[in-house]
Formats: sequence, C-alpha cells, structure tokens
Amino acid sequence: MDILKDLLNFNILDTVDIILVALLLYYVYKLIRGTVAINIFIGIVIFYLFFLLVDALEMHMLTRILGGFMSVGIIALIVVFQPEIRKFLLMIGSTNFGKKSGVLGRFKFLANTVNENTTDTEAIIDACVKMGSSKTGALIVLERNNNLDFLIETGDEMNIKVTQPILESIFFKNSPLHDGAIIIANNIIKATRVILPVTNKKSIPSRFGLRHKAAIGITEKTDAIALVVSEESGQVSYVNNGEFVLFNDTQELKEKIKADLT
Repeated sequence: MDILKDLLNFNILDTVDIILVALLLYYVYKLIRGTVAINIFIGIVIFYLFFLLVDALEMHMLTRILGGFMSVGIIALIVVFQPEIRKFLLMIGSTNFGKKSGVLGRFKFLANTVNENTTDTEAIIDACVKMGSSKTGALIVLERNNNLDFLIETGDEMNIKVTQPILESIFFKNSPLHDGAIIIANNIIKATRVILPVTNKKSIPSRFGLRHKAAIGITEKTDAIALVVSEESGQVSYVNNGEFVLFNDTQELKEKIKADLT
C-alpha cells in the first residue's frame, strides 16, 4: 500500500531526479569503459549490493564490519579513481558553451539537429602514413567534447584548415613548427608546438618515446584522441582513453576515428 501511495505522489521533481541519476551513471560509464577502472567499479557495486543484502537480513556483525569499510570508502574511491574524477571535472569545466556541440551537444536527444564532426580524417591519416614512410615524427590531437583551449598557450595559436600538405609541412624535420603536438578541432588546426601532459604509467614499453607518452597523457586527462607517428619506426599509433587502439590497416583506422569523432 505504501508503494502504491509513493507511486501516486510521483511528481516532476522525481522525474528530473531519475534523469539526472541516469545521466550521471552514463557519464561515469563513458569515462571508465575500456579501462581497468570498470572492473573496480563493478566490484564496488557488487560489494555495496552485498552490504544491502546483509543489512536486510539483519546480520548485525557482518553489517558493522562492511559498514566500517563503507564509511572510509569515499577516501579509497578518490584515490583509486583519481584520473577518472579529474577527467570528469575537466569535462564539466572545459565545456565550450559557444559551440553547438557544447551543452546540448552532450545531450543529443535534446538537440534538434545531429552535430557532425567535420574533421577531414582522410587527409589526416593519409598524411600520417606518408610521414611514416619517411620516418617523420608527428603528434596530432583531435578535440572532441572537452575544450582544449587551455593547452594553446603552451604553443603557437593557429587557424588553418586541415589539408594533407599542410600537415606534412608542419612536421617536416626542418620546419620550426615540428616540435610538440598540434591540436585540431572541426577541421581547423588550432595550435602547433603544443606541450602536452605526459602519462605517469610505468607499464609503457621502452620502445615508445615521449610523443607516445604525451598522447597517452592527454587522452587520459581529456576525451581527446591522438595519432602518433614514430620517428624511429615510422609506425602510426592511435591512442584513445589512455590506451593504444589496435587496427589491421589504414581503412580500419579511418573507420575507428570517424566513429570516435561522432
């Protein structure tokens, strides 16, 4: 009877509450999917459900023991999920309110139109392959939802349309712009010679240099994706969410990047 009464008292604020919780859970999942943190998150959910079960069964001793862990659990969560929390706060704080893909762009079901990323991925990847054949090192960062303007001041601000020759000339070994990374957003090169944060991961193989560590670092801290051309081997690497993304050939790489940019 009480349940029926609660259902009858269901109002608009309850609906908003449910929507906000659903969105929060969606973004938490989006941040940690494909990482080790997803397994930790699942473990925490199972632990919490077990705690609710023993509490409902009035197993007092076990409830107190698990409750002790729960009381200090927030500190453990902050320590374990520090990179994900940082990324989540950055995602909120760096929202580009001036773009159509800003606030409403995050909630596609509220938008009247579908926002498409206009970045010429064909030109970018073809340039990477060409540079790889001559073992020309390159680091390209593609902006998604997180605004990367806070990194522009570390390099040289630009406003150049993306083309294959332009990319190749920027990273040409004798070019004054070839050091550091470039940032691309909606087919515009926003900055060159950008200094990126480097990952603290110790598990990265020694064959990967500073460019690869910087690509992992920026994709750990934001939702950007990165392409790296190795100066030693000429190999093209794709980095997303702090991890190397495997691909079989150039066509598959193009499809993966196009899918991740939408």
